[in-house]
Amino acid sequence: MRDLALAPPPLSPLTGGLADSLFETAARNPTLPMLARRSDADPAVWREVTAVEFRDEVVDLAKGLIACGISPGDRVAILARTRYEWTVFSYALWAVGAEVVPIYPTSSRDQVEWILRDAGCVAVVVEDEQSVMTVGSVCASLPSLRHVWQLDAGVMDTLVARGEFLPFATVDSMRRIVLPDSTAVVAYTSGTSGRAMGCALSHRGLASPCDTLIAGWGHTVAPPGEQGVVLAFLPFSHVYGLMIQSLCVRGGLLMGHEPAMTAEALSSALRSLRPTYLYAVPSVLEKLYKNFLRTAQKAGRGALFERAAETARDFAAALERQRLGRGAGPGLDLRLQHALYERTVYRRLRSALGGRVRRATSGGSPLSRELSLFFEGIGVYVHDGYGLTETSGGLTMQPLGREKSGTVGQPLPGMEIRVADDGEILVRGPSLFQGYIGDEAATLEVLRGGWLATGDLGHLDDENYLAITGRKKDIIITSGGKSVAPAALEQRLRMHPLVHQAVVVGDNRPCVGALITLDPEFLTHWRAGLALQGDAPVREAREENALREEVARAVAAANSAVSRSESIRVFRVLPDPFDVANGMLTPSMKLRRDEIVRTYAFEIDAMYEARSHGRPPAPPQEPAGWEDSDNVFFR
Repeated sequence: MRDLALAPPPLSPLTGGLADSLFETAARNPTLPMLARRSDADPAVWREVTAVEFRDEVVDLAKGLIACGISPGDRVAILARTRYEWTVFSYALWAVGAEVVPIYPTSSRDQVEWILRDAGCVAVVVEDEQSVMTVGSVCASLPSLRHVWQLDAGVMDTLVARGEFLPFATVDSMRRIVLPDSTAVVAYTSGTSGRAMGCALSHRGLASPCDTLIAGWGHTVAPPGEQGVVLAFLPFSHVYGLMIQSLCVRGGLLMGHEPAMTAEALSSALRSLRPTYLYAVPSVLEKLYKNFLRTAQKAGRGALFERAAETARDFAAALERQRLGRGAGPGLDLRLQHALYERTVYRRLRSALGGRVRRATSGGSPLSRELSLFFEGIGVYVHDGYGLTETSGGLTMQPLGREKSGTVGQPLPGMEIRVADDGEILVRGPSLFQGYIGDEAATLEVLRGGWLATGDLGHLDDENYLAITGRKKDIIITSGGKSVAPAALEQRLRMHPLVHQAVVVGDNRPCVGALITLDPEFLTHWRAGLALQGDAPVREAREENALREEVARAVAAANSAVSRSESIRVFRVLPDPFDVANGMLTPSMKLRRDEIVRTYAFEIDAMYEARSHGRPPAPPQEPAGWEDSDNVFFR
């Protein structure tokens, strides 16, 4: 085994619960803006909510919860998108010592029933009438459930009115008895196979990585003298989203909420709130890149964008060599090219993010080195971090001034990482979970002498940077005995603008194959640019051939990063995407590989039976020109 642990010790131990930081900030700096809430009259206008206003809302709601019988240790589920009320409810619940049970709003009826029953929830906060009906249809099997509160029906006002008779001191006294090791959240794993399990996370566990990040990296979220601004749009039902919320509240950052994950909503929110720091997942960053490219191509300047993107990657790679002591940095010609594209391209790309973002963090899954270099090259350095639900979020971060793209950085102070002989990553530290509720056997299976077996595979390079190579259970073994980690191939496939999703298969098969879905928006744009001649049958046949050749180019590009025995030799383009509704994705958007392989067993068999090398790919065509437009985000 090989160990890695940074020398700096963890910060001072927590003395209370997560709600304490809000009360302390309100007492110390009552006028500090902490939340940004959209104006009812104009969604593009954000109204700032100060620390004392936020605290008072939390106290008023907490009094209503107490009046309804919510007690310390009670579990209350929140089944809603990322919105202002989610934050107020969670802090009100923590203030009275209750435990929050986040549920993805996209969860099925059976998933909702399982979580509410398994956690023994006494109440659930839902967003709309549809969610009320979902919960209502399973109430008969939930003897502990006493309350269903609907946000869109004005339940916050109702609860506030119900608790008016209680004094502030009632909430304050309950908050003060919350211990750091009390359970704050029961977060359910995505359940890529089998039932989801509830991870008990303590107040200390959730606060620990946040406080460490604030202490070491907090000064990077905004220019000196300015307050950091963050748009929260990732689900608070995932530990990454919860971590963002805690980081903002504990770090004194201004946080706005965007509940809709549509292209238009995100674009509008970013442009109006103008965050100084961006938190995202690789799929969002991949989508950004593809939409930059598509917008350029639609304006006739695709070739210009691709040259600018290549220069950005070269420039970032040269900067990386310089900061790691491996080179002199960008040469004069490269600096001149980069300066030209800064004026003509890069600043417009940054304007799509609001114009103020200079740094970002990616989490949830590894970010490709190619994409990381692109964003650094256009002026937005993306830290790629690593964490799990069982670790209360972040485990690693890029060391400032020594960032290395293609890795997830080094462990946070106080965390230890060990890579086992079989490549599995083991971790331990103050943010480890308290166990799976009601399943001691499963807890003991992953906790080995204080070390958590993550199920992830990775390696440490000579400078002790951690790289994630895949999931242990996802490894494919071909009939020839070759072991293949699918993640890297899938990641590279998704970099092609036409490819939306990719699943690499090949267990007990003669070679590696792939199931591919296409990006519908880019596919429409691509088809419009073909300008094929002839009658309908001829055009369709030519289009199908051109599409296959384009996908073959994407496969060839992915194969260039692996050996021949690991390369994709056959592929099939599927007509429908993988999503939560058809059971192919978890609520956190991870692939349910077993379900995908089972559902598409016929297509996989046919793909291998019809195995052929196909015709050689045609050279790509590049349209020229790109109109001078700032609107280069999602279209």
